[in-house]
Amino acid sequence: MLYRENGQFKADYTADQQIFPIRQDRVAIALVLVVAFVGVPLLADEYMFRAILIPFLIMSLAALGLNILVGYCGQISLGAGAFMAVGAYAAYNLFVRVEGMPLLAALVFGGVCAMAMGVLFGIPSLRIKGLYLAVATLAAQFFWDWAFLRVGWFTNDSSSGSVSVGGLSAFGIPITTPVSKYMLCLAIVVLFALLAKNLVRSHIGREWMAIRDMDVAAAVIGIRPVYAKLTAFAVSSFIIGVAGAMWGFVYLGSWEPAAFSIDRSFQLLFMVIIGGLGSIMGSFFGAAFIILLPIVLDQLLPALGAAVGVPIDTATVSHIVFMIFGALIVFFLIVEPHGLARLWSIGKEKLRLWPFPH
Repeated sequence: MLYRENGQFKADYTADQQIFPIRQDRVAIALVLVVAFVGVPLLADEYMFRAILIPFLIMSLAALGLNILVGYCGQISLGAGAFMAVGAYAAYNLFVRVEGMPLLAALVFGGVCAMAMGVLFGIPSLRIKGLYLAVATLAAQFFWDWAFLRVGWFTNDSSSGSVSVGGLSAFGIPITTPVSKYMLCLAIVVLFALLAKNLVRSHIGREWMAIRDMDVAAAVIGIRPVYAKLTAFAVSSFIIGVAGAMWGFVYLGSWEPAAFSIDRSFQLLFMVIIGGLGSIMGSFFGAAFIILLPIVLDQLLPALGAAVGVPIDTATVSHIVFMIFGALIVFFLIVEPHGLARLWSIGKEKLRLWPFPH
């Protein structure tokens, strides 16, 4: 009875077009943000920040960018890891080659470079689609893996092939402790989530979804496929590039090209599919499933083995985690192919109708 819309009337267009039209949703989001910005820094320990919260936030941002392209525009991409790498290495080169370069400016520059590469490798989408487009974007992954590994300029002629950054700060505040890194990631993720939510509700977002549903019909009613597809690639690659720069600067601190291999591209694609295509919330659900579930299983299985008197070594735990993880992915795709976000929306609909059976 708490999640009802009775009496929540819309008297003007502004109220009708707000992001969260239901009052309970606005209250819930406000509480989540308060807990995230105030409660978590006070209660979480260093392990929680380094191993769980920071990678979850950054991967959520990358999945959000990929979801705009795959979920909202319907363009399959297997090169998300490459665009993350472009963002990371572009931000690194600007940061180390320009004296006194602000961290946030370097992150934005990395996103802009990734956006340019995304538009370049998105040009084939004007002629091909489906698996052919996936192969074309996969070319970006292999090309940039080779370039960052073989061209010394990208790594500032590092002999080991790895790069590192230090002395991070934003607005004069040092970004060195886990709490400060978490707060920076959280602020950027909230900002980009808000921007993405407004974008997909705008006219360009409707054009993306029209191209996704039926591009021929969209062209007939006046939507320009060239503009819609390339803007989707641009926005998606920009967000992924910023996430890649954050992954290198904030989470890793020191990295090499293997940090953005093709495994990263598939991981992001799994996040989008499991979380829910065409859903902002689904990007966070998918990142939580992919990032958090293996950690939970890795801690839970040895405890269960000890409880039943069957000790499980580390290698066995690792194999069992992969088996359970894969089985759960298949299970969720069979039970709800539209992702965890669809389960969330069904739960909200049931709550709005409870206790009535219909």
